[in-house]
Amino acid sequence: MTDSTGDLQGRTALVTGGGRGIGAAVVRLLAERGARVAVHYGRDREAAATVAAGLSGAGHCVLGADLGEPAAATGLVARAVDELGRLDILVNNAGIYEPHDVSEVDAATWQTTWRRTLAVNLDGPAQLIHAAVPALAEAGGGHIVNITSRGAFRGEPEAPAYGASKAALNSLSQSLAVKLAPLGIHVVAVAPGWVETDMTRAYLAGPEGEGILNQSPLGRTAVAAEIAEVVLLVVSGRADALTGGIIDVNCASYLRS
Repeated sequence: MTDSTGDLQGRTALVTGGGRGIGAAVVRLLAERGARVAVHYGRDREAAATVAAGLSGAGHCVLGADLGEPAAATGLVARAVDELGRLDILVNNAGIYEPHDVSEVDAATWQTTWRRTLAVNLDGPAQLIHAAVPALAEAGGGHIVNITSRGAFRGEPEAPAYGASKAALNSLSQSLAVKLAPLGIHVVAVAPGWVETDMTRAYLAGPEGEGILNQSPLGRTAVAAEIAEVVLLVVSGRADALTGGIIDVNCASYLRS
């Protein structure tokens, strides 16, 4: 059973893509530990509202925004601060993965997919961070967690824009960890491999599933709750020396040094 002693009591968090998968697991764990959470969604308000309705504690909210639109990302932070009263934690989890094989798609599809993927996966988090820094500084410091991917290192042959966006987000995380440290703001990237969620379960059970599971010596993928536990450690204040780090959570399916 999760310890609910309230080690995040009095703190607030904005979690993007909080209605499903990793985001929902993060939202639930932060709330269990005492935080009030703004649950962001891109399109599926019902899923986000369902997650929010089941959270421990009170004072949570549900906020929608298209993170591919800079003004919407900026507005999301302002709305979160209005609803929560302050901002201590930003978790940039929302992202899209759209296959666009360079040898198969036409130029228009390539350009559209590339631009949309970077807009949501890189520009969106960058804009959210820029908007959040004043609120985090006003709160006396805080934590930013960017959910990236092992694809930033291993490559994504079928979805190169996804891999590129996550590699850039890793670099952005490290740059801002240095820049924001004097403000007491800690920035960490968490890079999962395959994660079993409601969105991947059917695929993992299909023809490609065995090969994916065999990529790890554990013979499995991570589960969303494991990613959430890593995020909790990062934002807890118990391991702030992690700032600037990129934490691999991929069941040893891809190792780097």
